[in-house]
Amino acid sequence: MLLHKMIHPAYNLFLAVYLAHLLTDFVFQTSRLVSKKRRGDWHGYVIHGVTHYVLVLAIVALADPHRFPTLSFQLVAVSLSVIHLLVDWAKVSSTKSHLLPDNALVFLLDQAVHLLTIVVAVFFMVHPSVQTLVFWLTRIRSLQEKILLVTVVYVFVIFAGGYLIRALIAPLWKAEHGKETIEHEEVINAGLYIGWLERFLVLTALFLQSPATVGFILAAKSIARYPELKSVRFAEYFLIGTLLSVAIAIGGAIVLLKALYGTAAIGK
Repeated sequence: MLLHKMIHPAYNLFLAVYLAHLLTDFVFQTSRLVSKKRRGDWHGYVIHGVTHYVLVLAIVALADPHRFPTLSFQLVAVSLSVIHLLVDWAKVSSTKSHLLPDNALVFLLDQAVHLLTIVVAVFFMVHPSVQTLVFWLTRIRSLQEKILLVTVVYVFVIFAGGYLIRALIAPLWKAEHGKETIEHEEVINAGLYIGWLERFLVLTALFLQSPATVGFILAAKSIARYPELKSVRFAEYFLIGTLLSVAIAIGGAIVLLKALYGTAAIGK
């Protein structure tokens, strides 16, 4: 109980500050403001920074009012807003100079850096004791085997399963007479990427004991690719690939359920 009381303030404060970050970046940051930042207009950065600071103050004042008036919190809040702007400026500068591509991976990296800065800021504000840190490290070590198992199953099902299916059904899809080979490769690659997402969603749905979600996923996939299903050759390729993909995801879910919960029953 004592450890729970020591951990809760950090958790509560982290959620408050992270909510402020999410609102700043994805709700109150308009496309016009983004354009100003990309043009190097300092007004855009100032508005963004002030928005972040005000939201941090407002949400923390509601979530943890006793911490709000302290000088240490105000200093950390200002520092966090400044660091937030520096990270944004670094990303914009790097993408504009083509040092980094402006893609999803860089977006995730940018958000990971923001998340890390928030964790560090919360650490400075709460000052968790050595006992608390040891408790969390011990807890993580106790879950290490389960974490590794889940990671292995997800990587195998999503990625290894994708290449296995691709090797099995690629010969079934041959370019029609008069069509270039590059179109054949585009179909194969598109199926590979769609399969990654499909197996992730199916595996997660079954792992969370929600088999009905699988039907929704497959129905959405079929509707999206309905025009292509008019081709008998593609329909066969699509059906075999989907069944193999779902079968691999079900197998992965059974392994996880049996290993973590002692039962392979799905939907109970």
